[in-house]
Amino acid sequence: MTNGIFITGTDTGIGKTIASCALMHELAKQGYKVAGMKPIASGARIQNGQLQNEDALALIQHANICVDYKQVNPYCFEPAIAPHIAAEQAGVDIDISMIQESFTELSKQADWVVVEGVGGWLVPVNEEQAVADIALALQLPVILVVGLRLGCINHALLTMDSMRSKNVNIMGWITSQVDPTLAATEQIIKTLQNKLHSAYLGYLPYFVKGHFDPTQGVRLQIKL
Repeated sequence: MTNGIFITGTDTGIGKTIASCALMHELAKQGYKVAGMKPIASGARIQNGQLQNEDALALIQHANICVDYKQVNPYCFEPAIAPHIAAEQAGVDIDISMIQESFTELSKQADWVVVEGVGGWLVPVNEEQAVADIALALQLPVILVVGLRLGCINHALLTMDSMRSKNVNIMGWITSQVDPTLAATEQIIKTLQNKLHSAYLGYLPYFVKGHFDPTQGVRLQIKL
């Protein structure tokens, strides 16, 4: 049976893709066949005859099995805007049951599937559902990525409260150094450790977009 993990974040642009790739590398090191999934992506361009998103391509690059792009990223939109707005502009209704089908297909090929959300935990994906509903539909444990930047403590606490209110299985949280100039990083992490009441799973250093290297300063503490 394939296992899965859902990666969400305190906001957009806070390192969910880096966290997902780092987790995939950690699982591969433990001997598992691993695939990534980006169910919904906004912000894409035509490559190889189809719209492709760079986050989804990064997940494919860091998997240790060969997978089809459309299974990894079933909903892909060109404009880099909120996914429900991008879908509306494209005349598409995002159907979570189709995401479940793609996850099932990936599950037939991998021991673990790391699923990366879009935007933050409560970003709408259609008129009635949000990113949180994807995690709930897939019945996956969730890891929260906290982007270390000004305001992150408030965002982390609010997101964790929402996750608990939806009764999801919270595996823990990861910090991602999205602002390399942020002051008092260690004190912020200590505050989060005291306030989030969940397992702290590791730290991801600052990476220039598109240049993730799992051997450079990544500290994860995940054994499955």
